[in-house]
Amino acid sequence: MVKAYLRYEAASSFGVISSVDSNITYDSTGKHVLAPALEKVGIWHVRQGVCTKTLNPSSSRGGPSLAVTSIASSASSLVAVGYADGSIRIWDCEKGTCEVNFNSHKGAVTALRYNKVGSMLASGSKDNDVILWDVVGESGLFRLRGHRDQVTDLVFLDGGKKLVSSSKDKFLRVWDLETQHCMQIVSGHHSEVWSVDADPEERFVVTGSADQELRFYAVKEYSSHGSLVSDSNANEIKTGEEHSTENKWEILKPFGEIQRQTKDRVARVRFNVSGKLLACQMAGKTVEIFRVLDEAEAKKKAKRRLHRKEKKTSKVGDENLTANGEASTKIEQADTVSSPTVPDVFKLLQVIRAGRKISSFSFCPVTPKESLGTVALSLNNNSLEFYSLKSSENEKTVTIEHQGHRSDVRSVTLSEDNTLLMSTSHSEVKIWNPSTGSCLRTIDSGYGLCSLIVPQNKYGIVGTKSGVLEIIDIGSATKVEEVEAHGGTIWSITAIPNDNGFVTVSADHEVKFWDYQVKQKSGKATKQLTVSNVKSMKMNDDVLAVAISPDAKHIAVALLDSTVKVFYMDSLKFYLSLYGHKLPVMCIDISSDGELIVTGSQDKNLKIWGLDFGDCHKSIFAHGDSVMGVKFVRNTHYLFSIGKDRLVKYWDADKFELLLTLEGHHAEIWCLAVSNRGDFLVTGSHDRSMRRWDRSEEPFFLEVEKEKRLEELFESEIDNEDRHGPMEEIPEEGVAAALAGKKTIDILSAADSIIDALEVAEDEKNRHAAYEEEKTKGKVPEYLPNAVMFGLSPTDYVLRAISNVRTNDLEQTLLALPFSESLKFLCYMKDWSLIPEKVELVSRIATIILQTHHNQLVTTPSARPVLSVLRDILYSKIKACKDTIGFNLAAMDHVKQMMDSRSDAPFKDAKAKLMEIRSQQAKRMASRADTKMEKKRKKKQKKLEEGQHGHALF
Repeated sequence: MVKAYLRYEAASSFGVISSVDSNITYDSTGKHVLAPALEKVGIWHVRQGVCTKTLNPSSSRGGPSLAVTSIASSASSLVAVGYADGSIRIWDCEKGTCEVNFNSHKGAVTALRYNKVGSMLASGSKDNDVILWDVVGESGLFRLRGHRDQVTDLVFLDGGKKLVSSSKDKFLRVWDLETQHCMQIVSGHHSEVWSVDADPEERFVVTGSADQELRFYAVKEYSSHGSLVSDSNANEIKTGEEHSTENKWEILKPFGEIQRQTKDRVARVRFNVSGKLLACQMAGKTVEIFRVLDEAEAKKKAKRRLHRKEKKTSKVGDENLTANGEASTKIEQADTVSSPTVPDVFKLLQVIRAGRKISSFSFCPVTPKESLGTVALSLNNNSLEFYSLKSSENEKTVTIEHQGHRSDVRSVTLSEDNTLLMSTSHSEVKIWNPSTGSCLRTIDSGYGLCSLIVPQNKYGIVGTKSGVLEIIDIGSATKVEEVEAHGGTIWSITAIPNDNGFVTVSADHEVKFWDYQVKQKSGKATKQLTVSNVKSMKMNDDVLAVAISPDAKHIAVALLDSTVKVFYMDSLKFYLSLYGHKLPVMCIDISSDGELIVTGSQDKNLKIWGLDFGDCHKSIFAHGDSVMGVKFVRNTHYLFSIGKDRLVKYWDADKFELLLTLEGHHAEIWCLAVSNRGDFLVTGSHDRSMRRWDRSEEPFFLEVEKEKRLEELFESEIDNEDRHGPMEEIPEEGVAAALAGKKTIDILSAADSIIDALEVAEDEKNRHAAYEEEKTKGKVPEYLPNAVMFGLSPTDYVLRAISNVRTNDLEQTLLALPFSESLKFLCYMKDWSLIPEKVELVSRIATIILQTHHNQLVTTPSARPVLSVLRDILYSKIKACKDTIGFNLAAMDHVKQMMDSRSDAPFKDAKAKLMEIRSQQAKRMASRADTKMEKKRKKKQKKLEEGQHGHALF
């Protein structure tokens, strides 16, 4: 009989507040911050400091390929999240559900940006491509190629008609999205361009790189309406047809530069929603905040600067009249030509200095009344900080750090009843509820490398890197005592079964046996746990791991010389020596029946030994890197192993077979703990996460699992060929537009299912025609429809197959069909177009097939009648759909006007119009003030000249 096993599955992960591979962003309300947590996105309530929701992709493949690499929020509740495997998911934050899944990039998504309306999404990737997505239509529009290196950032201009992309190839590219071509290439940066952004009014574009300055560009559309760009530039554009033709495609014009305060490269630049603040994040611990002056303030500042220059020039010009006359003419020329420069518009307000390196930042879209704005920072120590920006200083308001470790998790241990989990890291010990993943206690400690919860769950014992044993009171979250236990690092600690004691091993070559008891110390009001050294054993080398048999008869220790020594517990006499590993053994465990001992080593091998004679039953090449931990499931010969290759593996030690491979961690796994009943295990990793894996009731068979692993290997090879295959050549001019999609296993499977559906439908039609022919000749048995078609007609059966294809995969799926199958498709569309809700789908299919197979269709006589029928039907149906949409829009507009007339509160559009009118009024008032200032300045200049002339005559 074939043996069945129970499957272990990923249940939850906790301990990560913010990972470093992606940016953070506020949602549209400003109440929540979206922070990347490896493959998940955590939605944190800023005031409460709790994670209210997580956006977790449901995928069979986990691990680093599914890490979040970019997040972008829209004006609505939708959020776009890019992943390391090139996929993009659109999430609804309020519902916590994935609405759309796009998959077209061949590399990790590095940049995401919505247009202002939120109907279009642009994505950039490590595959050097930019892809435009229709969020409403849930499909890819087109792909823009031209960059020679990774795309780092994106920003829309001109109401979403233009797109600016920055890249590590040191260039900016301006794309016209209507014609799908590159309008302008901006050079001048001496190193990679890491970020780009535009202010809300689209006056300026700012870029950040490793250069010592921030570069600013004026947008052409704004400069044509009398902007802050110098009038001389505008005059140069107008002088001559040659210049106008030459500058026709220049959307971005150099405006100036600002020297940065630090030498670190720029990581991110962003304007806030109002456009009054600009933040520049460095790849270090600082964020520089600039105040953006409006046009009137900038001109005043420029005039003050010019006035100071006049005074300086007039003093020099007092020497003689001739020189003075020349100076005055120069002043007049400078005044007419001058315009505000970058320092006149952008003023350094303050510098935010964090305690650790900053990974990302985000402006709050809602500005508080008592401050200029709020900035959220994610730090590389797994925490979030929030700063309130005042006029001259900044104040840290909130810090979210309780729910995770500041550094990697080095040990995890479960209590006897599996209700508590203790984890240690560089500077703190945390107590968790393993069922919910919530942090219950946090205690400051040393660098804990191993830990133990003593019975009754009241105390924990931590072995540190400095050789100190720390006794933790779990109830009061305090450190009770520190014991100088060893002269070197304590590498491992294990409890003695059925005894009030434990054993520690260290780099000082010693194995020490300890007893613990709860007693009242002198000067203390309550009883506390104390430990005392009972006996010790000196070894010849560093001791790295220890294990005790469940009957407390033998103790096994692993030494730095790659051997494992087994001793009798009572007399400490030598029993066995296990040698065979080529590198030091990092972990040991003994089965519950005391028959087997398993060792894991840095040589990537697991060795299973018999504890009776010390013979090696099997040596298994287990992991792609060092094996860091092994644990038997209690009362079985099944065991788990973890390694630096980020994998958890489940083994049968009797058959020496790999049962399961559990993927999920994004970095080296340091530790694991298995529950007493074997119903779950917890692992801790360098990625600062702890993952719980639960045993399900789903059985699996070894042979089936092997076949599944081979299929996954085959699919991953196909994916790697597509990802790392030869890149399509870009033309010499360096720009090319292409289709947005890419072929995947899902698309090929969808194409196969459509071809199968067409074949089944054709067979059914032929069988029905033969039946009707036989029926006319005489009596025939009753016609039985094909059971495979679920009682559907051939037309409905094919429609069902094509409707199951995801909207964004439809184009690539139809491209995979041969011409003969596409021709059959056209024959069914006549019936489909009669269904009102399928008109849009039929139109898309018809357009794609016509564009793909145009030449063959033109030269195929049998296709002409089908195309002529479709032409007559589709035009009328599409027109009816457009009329319906137009009627609905007009009706909604009418309802909106009626509600607006009855209510005092105007709609958003009315508010926007009001703001626009107010801004125009402010500009007119500023221009009038400038005119008055100009007249006063000229009068003053005239009086000065007259006084100087009279003095010369005298």
